[in-house]
Amino acid sequence: KAVDAMYKLSDVHAQIDSYVADVVRSAVPHMTLDDAFEKKDDVSVAVQQKLTVEMGHYGFQIHKALVTEMVPNAEVVQSMNEINKQKRLRDAAIMAAEGDKIKVVKAAEASADAAQLQGEGIARQRGAIIDGLRDSITHGTNEQLSTEKISELLLITQYFETLRDIAANSKASTVFLPHSAGAVSDVASQIRNGIMQAGAPGQQRM
Repeated sequence: KAVDAMYKLSDVHAQIDSYVADVVRSAVPHMTLDDAFEKKDDVSVAVQQKLTVEMGHYGFQIHKALVTEMVPNAEVVQSMNEINKQKRLRDAAIMAAEGDKIKVVKAAEASADAAQLQGEGIARQRGAIIDGLRDSITHGTNEQLSTEKISELLLITQYFETLRDIAANSKASTVFLPHSAGAVSDVASQIRNGIMQAGAPGQQRM
């Protein structure tokens, strides 16, 4: 078919370009831009098939049609870059928020654990103080301290601890307190009376 190739086609390159453009116009519009980049081989196969059939009529044999590069419009490229930029910024913001969330959660867990350990330590400390005071008071006797007396001992302990903390704090304001621990029994009586009044039947219905 050399005669056909020489005399039927006035411009071989222009004819091949038209066939390639026809395949590209029919295949690429059905793809997204990302798909077009990912499926260059599919476009290459479609171009080769088209050229093999059409150019075979003129004696040309197409061995391979390669799509070496795809060049979108400059505005499309700019839009793609902006989309990728915003996506990465969003991912970075999500990761930063997750990191801040983990920090807050861990800080809250640490604070809760510290408060729990502090409470357990204070409870053991006051328990030991009360046991020591009870043993020192009832040592050598058969006397048993009542719950009321134990509560007063605990209040006395807290009373002196409060005075100690106020004295140790350099930023403490002036505080007026009873000058002796004897007033603690009055405080204990007020607390007990308040508990009894709160537990009265009439108070429970309110």
